[in-house]
Amino acid sequence: MGTIYIDGKASEADPKQNLLHACLSLGLNLPYFCWHPAMGSVGACRQCAVKQFKDAQDTRGRLVMACMTPAAPDTRISLQDPEAVAFRAGIIEGMMLNHPHDCPVCDEGGECHLQDMTVMTGHDYRRSRFPKRTFHDQYLGPFVYHQMNRCIQCYRCVRFYRNYAGEDDLNAFGISNEVFFGREQDGVLKSEFAGNLVEVCPTGVFTDRTLRRHYTRKWDLRMAPSICGHCSLGCNTTMGERYGLLRRVVNRFNSEVNGYFLCDRGRYGYEFVNSEQRIRAAQINGAPTSVTEAKRRLSSLVAGGQQLIGIGSPRASIESNYALRRLVGKDRFFCGVSDGEWERTRAMVEILQAGPARSASLRDVELSDAVLILGEDVTNSAPRMALSVRQSLRQQSFETTQKLRVPLWMDDAVREIAQAKRSPLFIAAAGATRLDDVATATYKAAPEDIARLGFAVAHEIDAKAPEVPDLSGEMRELAATIATALTGAKHPLVIAGPSCRSISVIESAANVARALCDNGHSAALSLIAPACNSFGLALLGARPMSEALAAVQDHGDATLIVLENDLYRQLPAKLVDGYLAKAAHLIVLDQLGNGTTAKAELLLPAGTFAESDGTLVSNEGRAQRFFQVFVPEDGIKESWRWLGDQSWSSLDDVLSEIGTEIPRLASVIGAAPLSSFRIAGAKIPREPHRYSGRTSITANISVVEPKPPDDPDSSLSYSMEGASIQPPAALQPFFWAPGWNSIQAVNKFQSEIGEALRGGVPGVRLFETSTGGGYFDGIPNPFTRRTQEWLLLPIEHIFGSEELSAHASSIAELVTEPYLALNPADAAGFLAEGKPTVVEVAFGGLKQRVPLKVLAELPSGLAGIPAGLTALCGEELPAWCRIERAS
Repeated sequence: MGTIYIDGKASEADPKQNLLHACLSLGLNLPYFCWHPAMGSVGACRQCAVKQFKDAQDTRGRLVMACMTPAAPDTRISLQDPEAVAFRAGIIEGMMLNHPHDCPVCDEGGECHLQDMTVMTGHDYRRSRFPKRTFHDQYLGPFVYHQMNRCIQCYRCVRFYRNYAGEDDLNAFGISNEVFFGREQDGVLKSEFAGNLVEVCPTGVFTDRTLRRHYTRKWDLRMAPSICGHCSLGCNTTMGERYGLLRRVVNRFNSEVNGYFLCDRGRYGYEFVNSEQRIRAAQINGAPTSVTEAKRRLSSLVAGGQQLIGIGSPRASIESNYALRRLVGKDRFFCGVSDGEWERTRAMVEILQAGPARSASLRDVELSDAVLILGEDVTNSAPRMALSVRQSLRQQSFETTQKLRVPLWMDDAVREIAQAKRSPLFIAAAGATRLDDVATATYKAAPEDIARLGFAVAHEIDAKAPEVPDLSGEMRELAATIATALTGAKHPLVIAGPSCRSISVIESAANVARALCDNGHSAALSLIAPACNSFGLALLGARPMSEALAAVQDHGDATLIVLENDLYRQLPAKLVDGYLAKAAHLIVLDQLGNGTTAKAELLLPAGTFAESDGTLVSNEGRAQRFFQVFVPEDGIKESWRWLGDQSWSSLDDVLSEIGTEIPRLASVIGAAPLSSFRIAGAKIPREPHRYSGRTSITANISVVEPKPPDDPDSSLSYSMEGASIQPPAALQPFFWAPGWNSIQAVNKFQSEIGEALRGGVPGVRLFETSTGGGYFDGIPNPFTRRTQEWLLLPIEHIFGSEELSAHASSIAELVTEPYLALNPADAAGFLAEGKPTVVEVAFGGLKQRVPLKVLAELPSGLAGIPAGLTALCGEELPAWCRIERAS
C-alpha cells in the first residue's frame, strides 16, 4: 500500500489500482459512468475528473480522469477543486442535453445511477431548449426491455456483452454524431447473461421486462437475501416482494461466488413462485382442506402403524430433508433420484472431501490460467461458471501486460496488448458447447472416450496414474498437449460433472486433479452437482432409491412421504407407477403440481425459496442460507415445519439438532448468524427506510397499520425499522447508502472495491483438501457403435432442463421444443427432402415420436435428446436406442 493525498488528507491506497478505485474504496463520493469494477477503465465518459498536483507546492494542477490515473504513492489530488467540480457538472449537463425528462415514469427511477450522479454533481437545472435526439427502441426478447432515448453513451453495455460475456449480437452502431446500442435488428438477445445489462446500464436503457408486468419501485420492495436454486453453483441473490407477489430477483454480491453477475435462468426463473400451477392449499384425495385437517391427517398417517418411507429431494433444503429423515428414521430415508445419479453424486462428494485438489469457487475458476472441461457444456449445466471460465482465458495475457507495466485495470490497453492470446482451455464433450468458440482445442466423443482422455491426461502428468490401454495416436497426442498446458500453468483447473451420466468421466477428472497436486501444482477441481442441494442431500446420508423400491415390495402397507420431488422426472414412469401403486398411502409436499402430486392422498403445499428459510450446499461445498421475503399464505408452510418435531420453535433448533446428529454438518449452523443475532438490540430490516403504503397494503382488512409479522427463524424484521449499520454479509437484504440508490451502492459495503463485503463472505465451506485416497483405475473400454442403434444421451439446456425455472413465463418463451439430435451422416437416412422429419425413438420398451434435429458436432453413433423436456426425462441414460422414421 502507498500513501496518496486527497484534498490534503493522507490516505492509504493500492498503487496497482487507479484513483477512482482508491477514492471509492475509501468511501469518498466521486461520480462515474463508464468504469465498472469487473470491467476496468476506458475513460469514455470523463465524469470522474479530479485535479492532480505535481507536489505539495503545486497550486495550479491539471485535470485528470481518476479512472485512468494510477494511485501511485505520493499522488496529490483534489475532488473539491472548483475547476474539477465545474468540469464534472459540465459533463453531466452535456449528457442531459438529450436525456428525456421522464424520471417519474422510467422503470429505473429511484435506483438510477444517472440520477445519483446528477445529484452528486449538483446539476439541477436544464438550460437547453432544443429538440432532443430520439431513437427507435428494439424488442430484445422476454428478459430485457429497451429504451434507447435514455442512453448516455457510456459503452458499458457492449463492453459487458461483447468483451466480458463473449457474445456478438449487441453492438454500438454509429452514424454522423449519433451512436445506437442494440442489435442489427429486433430479436432475442443470444447471450445467457443478457439480463445483467439491466444492472450494468447506469440509466434506463436496459430494464427488467419481467418486472414491468408487476412493477414496483425499489423503495417499495420488501427484500431478503437468498440463494439461487436453479443449479448447483449457489449464486447469491436479493429477492424483492410487494403485496405477496415476488416481483424480481437481482444479483447480491459475493466475492467468492457470483461476484457482480447472474445468469438469466437465475435472474428470471423466480416467476415460478407466482405460477398459477402453485399448490396453495392442502388437499386430501384431490379436495382442498384446511391446515388443521391436513395436520390431523398427516399425524394419523404417520402414527398409523405402517412402515414409513421417506423420499428426499436434491432441490429441498438441508433442514427439510433432515426433518423427513428424522420423521421416518435414517435407515428409511432415501435420495429420490436414480441409482446412477446417486452413485455419481456420492462419488463427487467423496472426491472433494478426500482429494488433494481444492474445491473451486467461481472466483477460483476466474483466476485459473489453464482449464480442462470433461463432459460438460458448462453454459447449460452451470451457466454462471461459464462466465468465469471466459474470464480465466485472460489470465496468461495479464503476464504479458504486467511485463509492459500496463495496469490490469486499463481495459482497452490490456485487450489491445493481448490481441487473440488466451489461456489454454480444452473441452471434451459429447457435442458442441457454448464455449467452443474460445477453446484451444475441443474433442467430441462418447462418454467412454471422454473418460479415457481424462485418464490419459492424468497418466501423462504422473506416470503413477493408471495407463490407458489401446490408446489411439490422436488421443495420446491430445492428452500430451493438455498435460503440458496444465503443468505449465500456475493455477490449473479441472471441471467435470454429471451431464454425460458417466461416473468414469468424474473419476478421470479426479485423477487429473490428483496428478497435478501430487506433482506440486496448485490445482483446483470443480465438480458440478445435478441440483442445488444434491451435495447437501448426500451429506445427510440418504440411501439409494433401489432400496426404497425393495422396501415397498417388502412392506405392501408402507406410507410414502415424498419431499419436493417429482419422481417421474427422476425414475422411469412405469417404475414409479408400480412403486406408488404398491404403497398404502402417499403423502407429497411440493410447490408446483406435477405427476407425483397428482397421485397424492395427502398433498401439502410447501414454501418456495421466497417463502422459506433454509440452507443449501453448493457444488463448491459452501453451505449458504436463504431467507423468506414474505410470510406465505395460510396454507403454505416450509416443508420442515410440516414434517418437523413439535419441539422445534425455530430454524436454529433444527440446525442445532442437525449438527449434533450428523457431525459432518455441524458447521452448517454457521452459514449465517442465528435468529437471536441483533445489532444494538435491533433486527435487520427487510424494507428500505423509504418503504411506503404500510397502511394501504392492508386497508381491505383494517385502516389501522397491523403489527409486522414475527420471524422466529432469522434476525431479519418485516419492517423498515431496525439496525441502520451494515450487518454480516449473509444477512444483507439489499444495498443502499445515502446518495447511492442504484445497485452501485454495493461499493459502500465492500472492504475494498471488488473485494469481499465488510460483513465477510457468506456461507461456510464444508470441503477442504486431504492427502488421503489414490487414483481411480476404472478405465472404460473405447466406445464402439452398434449397427442400427445409437447411444442416447441427454443434452442440457439452460432454459427448460431445470424443473422449476421452466415454469417461469418469460423463460417458457425460450424453452426449446423436444427433438432427437443426430449428426449429419447418421441423419441422412431419415431426412425427407423439403419436409420436417419426425422419428420414433425406441428403447427399453418405450417409444416416443419427436422431430429430428441435425447437430454437426454430435459424434457418429450418438443420439441426443433434451434433458427434462420429453416424456423420457425419467429414464436412465445413456441407453442404446433404435430410431425409425415415423410413418
